[in-house]
Amino acid sequence: MKKGIKTNIPFILVAVTLLWIKTYIVYKTSFNITIESIKQEFILFINPLSSILLVLGLALFFKEKGAKRFIIITSIIVSFVLYANAVYYRFFNDFITIPLLFQTGNMSDLGSSITELIKPTDLFMFLDVVILIALMKWTPNFINFTTWRPKVRKMYFLSIVGIFLFNLGLAETERPQLLTRTFDREILVKNLGTYNYHVYDAILQTKTTAQRALADGSELTEIQNYINAKHKEPNDELFGIAEGKNVIVVKLESLQSFVIDNEINGEPVTPFLNELKNESFYFENFYHQTGQGKTSDSEFLLDNSLYPLGRGAVFFTHATNDYHTATPNVIKELGYHPVVFHANNQSFWNRDVMYQSLGYEHFYEINDYEITEENSIGWGLKDIEFFEQSIPYMEELPQPFYAKFITLTNHFPFVLDEEDRFVDEFDSKSRTLNRYFPTARYMDEAIKVFFEELKASGLYEDSIIILYGDHYGISENHNEAMEQYLGKEIGPFEVAQLQRVPMFIHIPGVTDVNPETFDTVGGQIDIKPTIKHLLGIETKFDIQFGQDLFAEDRSEFIVFRDGSFITDELVYTKQVCYDKETEQETDEASCEPFIEQAKKELQYSDKIIYGDLLRFYNGTTIQVDGFEDTVIPD
Repeated sequence: MKKGIKTNIPFILVAVTLLWIKTYIVYKTSFNITIESIKQEFILFINPLSSILLVLGLALFFKEKGAKRFIIITSIIVSFVLYANAVYYRFFNDFITIPLLFQTGNMSDLGSSITELIKPTDLFMFLDVVILIALMKWTPNFINFTTWRPKVRKMYFLSIVGIFLFNLGLAETERPQLLTRTFDREILVKNLGTYNYHVYDAILQTKTTAQRALADGSELTEIQNYINAKHKEPNDELFGIAEGKNVIVVKLESLQSFVIDNEINGEPVTPFLNELKNESFYFENFYHQTGQGKTSDSEFLLDNSLYPLGRGAVFFTHATNDYHTATPNVIKELGYHPVVFHANNQSFWNRDVMYQSLGYEHFYEINDYEITEENSIGWGLKDIEFFEQSIPYMEELPQPFYAKFITLTNHFPFVLDEEDRFVDEFDSKSRTLNRYFPTARYMDEAIKVFFEELKASGLYEDSIIILYGDHYGISENHNEAMEQYLGKEIGPFEVAQLQRVPMFIHIPGVTDVNPETFDTVGGQIDIKPTIKHLLGIETKFDIQFGQDLFAEDRSEFIVFRDGSFITDELVYTKQVCYDKETEQETDEASCEPFIEQAKKELQYSDKIIYGDLLRFYNGTTIQVDGFEDTVIPD
């Protein structure tokens, strides 16, 4: 190098480059983002740049010492956001939203799950911060720490605008109306980047916060008309067949249908549930429809027949809404005593608040159970102990009652004591899948014990028992191991099919005499109208999006939170339309009418929740501008 010539690299650009490269590496190693072309790869590569330039560029308004500190602190914060998404994605195959960040009350109960997801190699995600601190401390002569002139700063921020618009333009050619039509967070991250996605999420949060204040009953009229048009009359033979009986609902934690009638190492995974199929109404094409709220979403779907939110959990974000149409609120007016049994902290998922809104009269929670080191593991009280300790409480309940049970043992990270194992682990590269089978088998044994205890207590004969899987236990991050277990390749079509969860309706004296397996397509949103019709409760005026699973002319159409859907002939997932019979891609024109219907139902349900619209509805009329508008069903 000639004398007098210096190579000065601005410190801020070093920070930008390191964070940019790191983000792209995390995209490729921690997220399962589908790339189908060089153009999509290029968009993925450039999409973090504008937001990184912007947030670090704020340092240009500080003097040299303050600028250095700002860059270091901001790099740590941005790195943590990226890391949090990576850890969350490992299990949920999804990205964090702002409502989730406010669910800190759950953190104390997530210890074992979070520990399972953290890896020693995660330290490399903060390597750029270490490099920046070293550069700042030893100040090598090839790094420039001086502040920038106003003219240069202006050019810097104009370049950010140009890069963002270029990115957005390319993204719009790949996904038209990206910000208005997309329910899938992966598409937003893929096209706009993790950091821009979080900015967009913040805008949505601000917008939804204002929706309740601006809402009025007129919005409910259009929704009610849509629901009236899709209402189906109940099955005449089954309507009221369980009238006056106790209702027992058991949520089967993380249980997917692929274990039913299946084996592990030559042993059945669910021997009792396999037998129960032959004494029940069983639905083999029943799907979970949960979003980020997972277990709490499955409860919300059960009691309200509304869709969960696309961001966060309704149990947290809208727990104080008016839910007078929820099943517990409705049936307690008919003499039922609604309660919940769950051996966990009452504040977890904000249940202590939400259950009051839903109408439950009592919540038997962790303080109502005798929990010791020997009878608990992972998330708390083992399922067998849970059911055994719950029976005395049930015997004291006024009848008829509506009792919901939430199991725990078959929960990620699927840990189980050796003495509780009825089957051995699977042998694959996925520790999660390997350990899933023993805990699923244990839960099956717990359900067997529960039925035995119900019979011994005298409660069995006068009850209707409903069991359903709440959400997936094995995400698509474990597809390779699942391919090994199932013996077939798993693509997007099969991933959608793996969202099936068990659904049993057991009515002593009825289903054990005439059991039946139904192949109708249904989902958790259909449970509420099904229960009400079995109890002889009319739903003609209900604001709900589900349909009775037994209705003869019901629509076989279920919607997932990301806008995907399944019908009796089609599967639409990852923006691809599949023929169910051939399992191959088909013309998207076949799916287009359902795409719009799915979008409409999700939007209508969101309006109800964000606007707290049920407060304007009294069961037969809608209040608009202080006046009551009579609702006349079609």
